[in-house]
Amino acid sequence: MTVDQTKAPAPYGLAAGEGEALWFLGQLLTIKASAASTGGRMALIEGVAAQGPASPLHVHRRESEWWYVLEGELVIWADGKVIEAPEGSFVYGPVDVPHTFSIVSPQARFLLGTEPAGFEAFVGASAEPAGTRTLPPVGTPAPDPARLAELAAEYGIDILGPPGIPG
Repeated sequence: MTVDQTKAPAPYGLAAGEGEALWFLGQLLTIKASAASTGGRMALIEGVAAQGPASPLHVHRRESEWWYVLEGELVIWADGKVIEAPEGSFVYGPVDVPHTFSIVSPQARFLLGTEPAGFEAFVGASAEPAGTRTLPPVGTPAPDPARLAELAAEYGIDILGPPGIPG
């Protein structure tokens, strides 16, 4: 999606429970800011996930990514470095740096941001609308890995390996 970044976006706000809710890779993701709402400058996603691997090993070719942990604990692997991220932690992953993350607490709630926007469009294209604002039901099928990799490539994301922190 191409957005005119020279046009100033209009102010807006979303309350708790507002935003597009999606089920993506076993997580509940709520889009709080997108290319459309920020003039392409940034995206913000609120995530809730249960313990376990949260994303495949991947690299963004177009945007940097960051996490802020609101509740629980994440472990982020970025370019060979393991970063423990308990509640209140901030972690930054620059563009072109391979990374993945896992939830190490029973459940976590976090903010995931990208600059510029764009990642949220990939999530929207590969996720399904959340039937409720809860984690997806147990047994919800995972996306086909080959199709996910193909779709990710269309958004400048290379999937490099399976979910989980590399050993």
